[in-house]
Amino acid sequence: MAKLILIRHGQSLWNAQNKFTGWVDVPLSERGRAEATIASCKLREKQYKVDVCFTSLLIRAMETAIVCLTECDEICGGKTPIIQHDVNDPRWRGWDQYEGNPDEELPVFPTSALDERYYGELQGLNKTETAEKFGKEQVQIWRRSYDVAPPGGESLEDTKTRVIPFLRENILAHIKEGDNVLVAAHGNSLRSIIMDLDNLSPEEVPKLELATGVPIVYEFDSQGKVINKVLL
Repeated sequence: MAKLILIRHGQSLWNAQNKFTGWVDVPLSERGRAEATIASCKLREKQYKVDVCFTSLLIRAMETAIVCLTECDEICGGKTPIIQHDVNDPRWRGWDQYEGNPDEELPVFPTSALDERYYGELQGLNKTETAEKFGKEQVQIWRRSYDVAPPGGESLEDTKTRVIPFLRENILAHIKEGDNVLVAAHGNSLRSIIMDLDNLSPEEVPKLELATGVPIVYEFDSQGKVINKVLL
């Protein structure tokens, strides 16, 4: 059975400071790195091995992915994780110009499709202070509703619009080939994936909470259909 392992990044420095982060590229805190290490150990305990990894372009997700893959070597099956840079990126410097060996390397694909929801004018603001200014109900609507966007930002519906095509065209394509896939991303990009896999309605989304650094594992049959879901 192919497995899809979803993990929200470990606690970031702005998570610890109770700030809206969105697309601001903030690294993990000490606790966040420890959460990623614990996640790696949980995957090893279950003897899960990863064949391919997808992550957002934001450092907190990339850090989480790399710690998960390397803290316990068994996760990679002895392979070396190699970041697969976009050759169309103007900053590309020939990172792929070497003689690779698929038997010794595990590809890690960073993509903006999995980036966190863009929080617009809320980015960098303290969540408690923002609730005091605009009211708890309004802030909760901005944070957890399906189709209401914060000022200048994305709604979850907007986020899902960019996440789901990537899920179906790239991630699930590997699942159908029998690969075990690790996806390290964010609360809202992962909510989008879970909505699709679990057939959740927009009304059910406000109840969907994802802890940092906790793996969620979906198991698929040979036809690419979900047959089991486990929270580690």
